[in-house]
Amino acid sequence: MKIIVLDASPALTGLDLTELERLGELTVHAHTTPGELPVRLADANVVVLNKVRLSVEAFAAAPALKLVTVLATGHDVVDGVAARAAGVTLCNVAGYSTASTAQHAVALLLELSNQVGRHAASVAAGAWQTRGIWSWAETPLVELAGKTLVVVGYGAIGSRIGQVAEALGMRVLPVTKTQRAGTYSLEQALPQADVVLLQCPLTSATHGLVNAAFLAMLRPGVMLINCARGPVVDEAVVAAALHSGHLAGFAADVLSTEPPTADNPLLSAPNTLITPHNAWATGASRERLLAETCANIRAFRDGVARNVVNP
Repeated sequence: MKIIVLDASPALTGLDLTELERLGELTVHAHTTPGELPVRLADANVVVLNKVRLSVEAFAAAPALKLVTVLATGHDVVDGVAARAAGVTLCNVAGYSTASTAQHAVALLLELSNQVGRHAASVAAGAWQTRGIWSWAETPLVELAGKTLVVVGYGAIGSRIGQVAEALGMRVLPVTKTQRAGTYSLEQALPQADVVLLQCPLTSATHGLVNAAFLAMLRPGVMLINCARGPVVDEAVVAAALHSGHLAGFAADVLSTEPPTADNPLLSAPNTLITPHNAWATGASRERLLAETCANIRAFRDGVARNVVNP
């Protein structure tokens, strides 16, 4: 069985691939360009990928291909209908980064509230000595206890964030696609928010969800955090709200285009924190991702359906 990893970087960088090697004849590529794809797919039986796109044309170039397993929960980079038509099983990995992503979201919340990084950098640059006083703050510091956090998307990650927020003394209002006991609609929750955290999937319904109408439901001074997907946010609208002061702050681990173009309006917006889509990327999370991927391949080899997401 020939196993080809098309883009091992960054998901598998630095990990021990011995278990993957035991499953077949393994070839690992750090990156794969569209031009390199046909040659690399030509005799592959199993393809492991993260962001490389597989279209109808790609499957036509891979006559021996039987399994594609994605190093992620989202699998929209692969044309699932084309995979099914070509007789190829498509798998993903769900839940591997729940703890890490929730941790990162809370880190962004705390950074917006306390600006620890900004103050540490200021001290390192000599500002404490220059000011000559024993305590000072460059920005207003926010106590989260008693504040209301609206979590849009209350699945495994969103609910984990909610648990931590409640431990900090926050009131948590979950917003879900289908309302059930204890959950809220956007119209019910947003006017009560002090902080809004986005943890919803990217769908046709959530694309551009955070727009002018969304922000109009918020009181002035709310903080917004996006650890969902970049296109959930209309970035120009959010940047304008930051410049006007309607939003007190914005933090995100995801953008609409990654890496961002130089003219992305959020890069120059005030009170903004952006991390490079690495909430998922702790060592523990990536070890789970690799282990689950190996389990997908073993299950397929043994004729067992596991994490199959073909439409």
